[in-house]
Amino acid sequence: MASGYLTTHVLDTSTGQPAAGLSITLYRFEATAKVKVSHMVTNADGRTDSAILPKEGFREGQYELEFEAGAYFDANGVLPESPRFLNRIPIRFGISDIDAHYHVPLLLSPFGYSTYRGS
Repeated sequence: MASGYLTTHVLDTSTGQPAAGLSITLYRFEATAKVKVSHMVTNADGRTDSAILPKEGFREGQYELEFEAGAYFDANGVLPESPRFLNRIPIRFGISDIDAHYHVPLLLSPFGYSTYRGS
């Protein structure tokens, strides 16, 4: 059984604060299908309350985290554009070590973002 797991963390770099209340969906790519694995919302610390992919479901493969940035900005009073420059942010990545902790953070602002493999 795998002992690895996946976590994420979102920081709003335009405010210097954690991005609370941001919806995140995790997908796994299987053959020709994109399968929804989980959906969570960030807490006051910009993190999910538990691993977005716990060890029970952790396995090798291609994944995508989809961050609902537009809805987050709307809820936090960021002046709307039509359409928003950043609405949904997909981050595709691979998991190759089923015993490792994968951490995929998002640094977010209305006009840019960055990510990396954290620890």
